[in-house]
Formats: sequence, structure tokens, C-alpha cells
Amino acid sequence: MQSQQVNHNMASLISYIMEGETNLAIAEVNRQIEAGVDRKEIILEAIQKAMELLGSKCTAEQFNLLEIMLAGRTATLIMKELYPDANGAPSTKGTVVIATLEGDVHDIGKNIVKIILITQGYKVIDCGKNCPIQTIVDAAETENAIAVLVSGLITNVIPQVKVVKQALADNNLSDIKVFAGGAALKQFTAESLNVDNVGETAFDVLRFLESEV
Repeated sequence: MQSQQVNHNMASLISYIMEGETNLAIAEVNRQIEAGVDRKEIILEAIQKAMELLGSKCTAEQFNLLEIMLAGRTATLIMKELYPDANGAPSTKGTVVIATLEGDVHDIGKNIVKIILITQGYKVIDCGKNCPIQTIVDAAETENAIAVLVSGLITNVIPQVKVVKQALADNNLSDIKVFAGGAALKQFTAESLNVDNVGETAFDVLRFLESEV
């Protein structure tokens, strides 16, 4: 019975995120936290699933920009509610550069990954959305990054993903690992995208950094 209630609450939270109902979403998150639900479960079972639904709409070209913006704002504010001390977390595990590649203006998933990594001790250089590859390379070099994380919600970024490692190598940065994620990329293998790893969730990024970098 308790499991059914949790599932119902998660479904409500997904709906609030999709509809951009920030106040209702945050109230539901706080109720779940008070009930003992783990933050990771909230991210995986509600925020991540809402992002997958948005990703499906983008792939099918059934979305509108306002819907994406409202859902993204709600998801980002929920993450800040879950991790209120993210901005003050010490950076002890190295620097990573993160960006949504040029041609893609969606940054919801990127922002979620950023907050989680900061809370886990990483310094995150956020190059933003619609980001040229050279900007990523320059940031990686300047900040002495240990990894580059690239995100794509729509398929037109795939050709760019495939050349990120070469762009780094051309600047004598071949030791930097490249991780790819997002709705448009998670269905591909690392080999086919010419990256070191591909993941579906923000926690896949964390596991990769902890084990491979």
C-alpha cells in the first residue's frame, strides 16, 4: 500500500513538472522528503522520467518552447530544493566542463547533472546551451578539466558529439574523458559517438567520473 502511495505521489510530481507547476511540485517534493523518500529516488523516479517524456516530445516534434521552458524551470528549482547547499559545496575532486552543444537550446538535463556533481565535490564549468565545440575545448584547457560532459536533447547535435574528442586531441587535450548524455544520445553506444561513455541519468555521469576518471 505504501509503495502504491509513493508511485501515486511520483506520478503527481511528474505531472507538476510537465505542467510547470513549480509551487505544487516543490510542495510535493517537501512532502516526500518529510515522508522519508530518498532524494535520489525523487530524481530518478520523477524528475528523470519527466525529462524522458519531454525528450520523447522533442524527438517527435510535438513540443512547444514555452512548455520546455516552464518544465525546465520547475525541474531546476526542485533540484535546488533537494540540494540547497550546492553553491557552497567544496570542490575537491577535480574540474569538469559541461555544455549543451550548438544547435540545441535545451539545458534541463545539463542543469540537473551540474547540481548533483557540485554537491559531490566537483567543480563544474558550465558553458551553457547552444555551445560551440571550441568554447568547450577552450574551457577544458583553461580550467585543466578532467572530463567534458556534452548533452543533447535533439538529434541534430550528433555529428558534433562525434568530433569532440578529436577537437580536444587537436589541442593536446586527448587525456580528457568525454561523456555524452541526453535523450538524443543515450540510445547510442560510446563507440558510435566516439566518446568514452554514454549514460541515461545524472547518476550515470557520477559513476563514470568516480570509476573511470
